[in-house]
Amino acid sequence: MTEKKLMKGNEAFGLAAILGGARYYFGYPITPQNEVTEYMSRELPKVGGAFLQAESELAAINMAYGASASGGRVFISSSSPGIALMQEGLSGLASIEAPVVVLNVMRGGPGIGNIQPGQADYFQATRGGGNGDYHLLVFAPASIQEAIDMIMEGFNIADQYRNPVLILADGMLGQMMEPVQLPTGEGVYSLEAMLKTKPWALSGHEGKRERNAIKSVYLKQDLLEQHVETLWKKYEQAEKELVDWEETNLEKAQVVFVAFGTTSRMVKEAMAELKNMGLETGLIRPKTLWPFPYKAFDNLWEGTKQVISCELSKGQLVQDVALGVAGRKPVHLIQRTGGMLLTPEEIIEKTIQIIEGGE
Repeated sequence: MTEKKLMKGNEAFGLAAILGGARYYFGYPITPQNEVTEYMSRELPKVGGAFLQAESELAAINMAYGASASGGRVFISSSSPGIALMQEGLSGLASIEAPVVVLNVMRGGPGIGNIQPGQADYFQATRGGGNGDYHLLVFAPASIQEAIDMIMEGFNIADQYRNPVLILADGMLGQMMEPVQLPTGEGVYSLEAMLKTKPWALSGHEGKRERNAIKSVYLKQDLLEQHVETLWKKYEQAEKELVDWEETNLEKAQVVFVAFGTTSRMVKEAMAELKNMGLETGLIRPKTLWPFPYKAFDNLWEGTKQVISCELSKGQLVQDVALGVAGRKPVHLIQRTGGMLLTPEEIIEKTIQIIEGGE
């Protein structure tokens, strides 16, 4: 059963986390995601959960570290510079294989930047902002509904892979309102029920089993290498199972756009107008940014002339696009940064310039 409701993005993200079983939230205020923290402070205690406003993002990620290692379902959220402060903790969580769902409502950067939407945290998310060999499982919603679905499923994926899951949204998605379909009724998300599926957790054993140990320190090189190899088998499995994308009109597209998140919605508007102008275009929209859907580019039509990455960064997504295209087609970039948005009109204008060779 579902119910339809008009919701603001940030509040919908919080509700999705609760519906997904989150019972622990640690956060620190930062625009443009403050409504997430406000929502969780009000609603999480109603379902027996624990909300705690940390003194910093560093504290928040380490509180998440402890709660997740103890077997709880943990949700944390922040925006770009706050997520940057969490990178050491995210590397640690990946190392100890502790599941947590992290939401980044991206803003303009670098540094403190501004509070307008951005997508320049792509490298941070997909290449790992922390130290060592590890990956986050990264999902990119393009609508509030899709964000709800990805957050809810993200907890199951985090538990399945014992790995942090990152939801990469942006300031526009956090602040806009859309009608969404919500599941009715609640699952059983008590700590006791969760621990039954987490025999590795630091939950106390009362002498009924061997003690559990969770650590991220391997002083012997061979043991650390063995640990990293074990992690990598998990990542290779994720590359087989989790890759997801949307493709639109690739069959006879002269130009194929690639975009994720809210930018893909601007691209779709531009595509409709370009079709009216007599130009067939297509779209590849990655839903998973890591693992990245390189296989999507195997579906390019032989007659496609150009592939264009549209993004709110100086060219981060385009590097994965180029790897996917693998030299089969020319790859171009249409971008804005600093919190500026790409409009459909600008996409149309620059696409025509590219086709005419005036890029």
